[in-house]
Amino acid sequence: QVSLVESGGGSVQAGGSLRLSCTASGRVYAINAMGWFRQVPGKGRNMVAAIRWSGTSTYYADSAKGRFTITRDNAKNTVYLQMDSLKPEDTAVYYCATPQGPLVGLESSDFGWWGQGTHVTVSS
Repeated sequence: QVSLVESGGGSVQAGGSLRLSCTASGRVYAINAMGWFRQVPGKGRNMVAAIRWSGTSTYYADSAKGRFTITRDNAKNTVYLQMDSLKPEDTAVYYCATPQGPLVGLESSDFGWWGQGTHVTVSS
């Protein structure tokens, strides 16, 4: 079991920035990758960014490229999502997640352990 706790959400005006953090505990040795997803009411969870736990591979949704940056601190078992130039359409609940094994895909179904989510609201 891996437990994930997100923090850093909040309200910001369009053009502003937020940094989300997610810290893992439990079977952290089992972590191969971590990702950030977001969900709006009535829709599924979509990957925003993901990072492998070793090496330099990162993955971004088209909507996040050039504005969001995912980084990790292995010593702290923490992944970060720096979000800049925020837009109202970035408003969502943001979830941290990690696969229950190797990273085989970037769909929400490829990730088995999830945090509780943190709200991000971007006003125009």
